[in-house]
Amino acid sequence: MKLYNSMTMQKEEFVPLEPGKVKMYACGPTVYNYIHVGNARPIIMFDVLRRYFEYRGYDVTFVQNFTDVDDKIIKRANEEGISADAVAKKYIDEYFTDAQGLGVRPATVHPKATENIEQIIEIVSTLIDKGYAYAASNGDVYYRTLKFEGYGKLSHQPLEELQAGARIDVNDVKENPMDFALWKAAKPGEPAWDSPWGKGRPGWHIECSAMSNRYLGKTIDIHCGGADLAFPHHENEIAQSEAANGCKFVNYWLHNGFISIDNKKMSKSLGNFFTVREAADAYGYGTIRMFMLMSHYRSPLNYSGEILMQARAALERLTTARENLMFLTGSGADGEMTAEEKAAFDGLGKYREKFIAAMDDDFNTADGMSAIFEMVRDINSAVAGTPTKALAKACLGIFDELTGVMGVPYKPEKAEDDGLEEKVNALIQARQEARAAKNWAEADRIRDELKEMGIQLLDTKQGVQWKKV
Repeated sequence: MKLYNSMTMQKEEFVPLEPGKVKMYACGPTVYNYIHVGNARPIIMFDVLRRYFEYRGYDVTFVQNFTDVDDKIIKRANEEGISADAVAKKYIDEYFTDAQGLGVRPATVHPKATENIEQIIEIVSTLIDKGYAYAASNGDVYYRTLKFEGYGKLSHQPLEELQAGARIDVNDVKENPMDFALWKAAKPGEPAWDSPWGKGRPGWHIECSAMSNRYLGKTIDIHCGGADLAFPHHENEIAQSEAANGCKFVNYWLHNGFISIDNKKMSKSLGNFFTVREAADAYGYGTIRMFMLMSHYRSPLNYSGEILMQARAALERLTTARENLMFLTGSGADGEMTAEEKAAFDGLGKYREKFIAAMDDDFNTADGMSAIFEMVRDINSAVAGTPTKALAKACLGIFDELTGVMGVPYKPEKAEDDGLEEKVNALIQARQEARAAKNWAEADRIRDELKEMGIQLLDTKQGVQWKKV
């Protein structure tokens, strides 16, 4: 398996620190609002990477944090007249609602900054002791950026260029304008914790260094996130972690591309964003996931209704194929597969090989999905006519195997009415009895009733299938 390492700017063979195991960290959201579609891309894509590692037999420890104390959270708390803790809790809950809708599995650990204050203070103290950080006169603690020789190695820019292009908070207490905050002195009305430098709260960058170190160790296999985090966030994580621990921080850095609207990066700061909740109400959570899966994670993506409708059509094609297979596992012919069926099923193995080849190449989900759709075409041909249940079950097995790696969702976007399936099946049975009695008027009346319920009937050689439209 090869992964594109942002540090070396090339694809590299993945070699884990420990055979058969993967230690993986992803930067999670700052919880002051609903996540937007741009936030959803790393959440979905690195969920797929985790699933693929597990599919290939690795034991994955996946850590994704929540930044639950931050200027933006405090601002939202003041606006709403509630505590910062209440804001964070609200939007963590909302995150899990969206993540579940998107088919994203919970991480092995979801640590919060406020639950790791002790670890943050410990690493800041170590940096001060080693001369990489200093306590300023106002109670803040800053990192001495110029002291870390490798600063800029992830961004691939000299410090002078980074300094010229960065938005730097200049104040009189810093030794250098590029120095960044590890600890912020308490302000009236803000959350604060005791520390050797007085009451205060952690800076943004230090929390990930502390949590990665606590839950995964000093050196980890993979650190991932959006391309916008490479500088300064990930650059600062490297400086902190490697200075404190005296060893390499991350072996493979993975960054996903931006999502744009009208060729401008989607972001809350620009105001040109759609929340996942808004997009899901319009197109469905499953459609959003398919939208992400059908492009390589490093490629730029342009958000548009047209592309989302294409993703929805693709998901419907997979859903229809699976529903047909599910139906045939119960209504197909009994007995073992025929020789012709066995040959057709054996031929599907090439799509597993094609899928693995695509995913091994920097987990190329776009080509992986192409392999799945090619397989679906052959499956549909194989089960046309009157297939055996054995063939349908075998085809369903490989179908679920590959789409399961992608986390393709098949459940309806919203819960069906209680008793709908039982009612529909009873009406279908009544219609079949009316047709057998040549009572065509009654049969047509029942079909119309089902149509008004949003039920579409499909008369096949294997019996009547139905779906909600």
